[in-house]
Amino acid sequence: MSIIGWILFGLVVGVVAKLLMPGRDPGGMIVTILLGIVGALIGGFIGRFLGWYGENDPVGFIMAVIGAVLVLFAYRKISGPSPVR
Repeated sequence: MSIIGWILFGLVVGVVAKLLMPGRDPGGMIVTILLGIVGALIGGFIGRFLGWYGENDPVGFIMAVIGAVLVLFAYRKISGPSPVR
């Protein structure tokens, strides 16, 4: 898959990761989806690099979601609690 394909795929995965991790994020929905894209790219590249799956395998979606959730989790921990409004 090309890098543009991974970014579009990551956009969908970012939305799924946001649905799996509800709550307020310090950067808002757009930043959360962008972090999801980054996590999907990282998770996808790591899974393919380690040979866990090939191109277009359904498990790639799962690995991308795991990567996106981990990046969102790390972002929440690093940025601290969101302000109460």
